[in-house]
Amino acid sequence: MASPTRSEALSLLRSLIRTARHFSDYNIREYAKRRAVDGFRHNRNLSDPPSISSAYADGKAQLEVAKRQSAVYSLYGPKVKSIMEAHRIN
Repeated sequence: MASPTRSEALSLLRSLIRTARHFSDYNIREYAKRRAVDGFRHNRNLSDPPSISSAYADGKAQLEVAKRQSAVYSLYGPKVKSIMEAHRIN
């Protein structure tokens, strides 16, 4: 596999963050976002093509897992909002 371009990597990051928004639970949603950003920051300084390709493939696999998990959580997740999402009542 050829090394992914910068735009492909950024597209993967955007897809991971977009998928994280589909989680109904606040804690899981924020964890998924944080994990995506932290993973990209951790791999930011990779320079050799095999390790870049490996990290990109791992990211694609994580995206598929996140998509499946968001579908499952939407079926069985809690219907009550988190305190972080509760609106202030005046």
